[in-house]
Amino acid sequence: MPPSKAWTGTPFSFEHAVPVRYSRCCLVEVTDLKISSVVVVGVVVCAGVVSAQSRLLVAVKGTQSLAIVDPASGSVVGTVPEGGTTGHEVIASADGKTAFVPIYGNSGVGKPGTDGDTIAAIDLASRKVVGDVRFNHGVRPHCPLIGPKDGLLYVTTELDKTITIIDPKTLKVLGALPTGQEQSHMAVLSHDGKLAYTANVGPGTVSVIDVPGRKVLKVIKISDNTQRISMTPDDKWVFTADQTKAQMAAIDTTKDEVAKWIPMEGVGYGSAVTPDGKWLLVALADQNKVAVIDVKTMQVARTVAVGDYPQEVLVRPDGKTAYVSCSKAGTVSEIDLGSWKMTRTIKSGNNTDGLAWAGK
Repeated sequence: MPPSKAWTGTPFSFEHAVPVRYSRCCLVEVTDLKISSVVVVGVVVCAGVVSAQSRLLVAVKGTQSLAIVDPASGSVVGTVPEGGTTGHEVIASADGKTAFVPIYGNSGVGKPGTDGDTIAAIDLASRKVVGDVRFNHGVRPHCPLIGPKDGLLYVTTELDKTITIIDPKTLKVLGALPTGQEQSHMAVLSHDGKLAYTANVGPGTVSVIDVPGRKVLKVIKISDNTQRISMTPDDKWVFTADQTKAQMAAIDTTKDEVAKWIPMEGVGYGSAVTPDGKWLLVALADQNKVAVIDVKTMQVARTVAVGDYPQEVLVRPDGKTAYVSCSKAGTVSEIDLGSWKMTRTIKSGNNTDGLAWAGK
């Protein structure tokens, strides 16, 4: 076969393509492909490929279930009843095979209602609950995380003022980290796994926790009320949303103090930083928008319109797409991080909330 000639025509692109196989030097199966300005010389060069096994996980409070979404088609391919009332958040195990859904209860943080005392373990292949963690008393478990180094499951247990540490394989409780504050609702872990930060809603504070030492190092005052928390990939900045003013607090982790306030057009809620550390995406629930903050300048660079009442932001591991849960719309808005436009609306279910990514 003679060598192929280089493509000299108009650049082209594919978006959300159906599975395609290319052969000669390699065999590739592509489920979500976006190509631009491609030069072809005997092979196909591609970028932004998402594994066929990858799934977007969505905690749907209205139906007390976990929705499993195929990110290529943007459709729900499975719904798993959690077996409890009600899960707000979700995380996938490191191997992408199991989802963990803390059963928080039927209340909001700091409000009257039931006090959840379990975490459901869901096998994503069979789409069944295969086990649970039982605390034997009400703890309102909420934000689940996977330790970046130890692979353990960390879950905020706010009524105990702790983060509980769990073996995700045996579902046994191994211990707890104190937070020193009420309503430790959401948390992040540093990328070396040595520090944890919690957003303590009613107290309006952030706790800094020594994970190996299992002790509180500092409590940082933010405002009278703060919500959600995120961290840059280099661990230099922690962000949390002031609920009394339309601003984000940027905490310098070298000093563990608020170094900057970032004004926004609406009150922030869930946030996430892109894998390259350049952008902080913040859900503006009262504006039906996502604010895009330049981390270098600490200023809002743009906003993106999304569905009704955005809650949580998840950035895909490849950094090309973000997903935003919109609770009143019952949808997930998909944002292309190249064009900064909402490209698709995924119908996920009534009162959509927590998001997680399973797979690569």
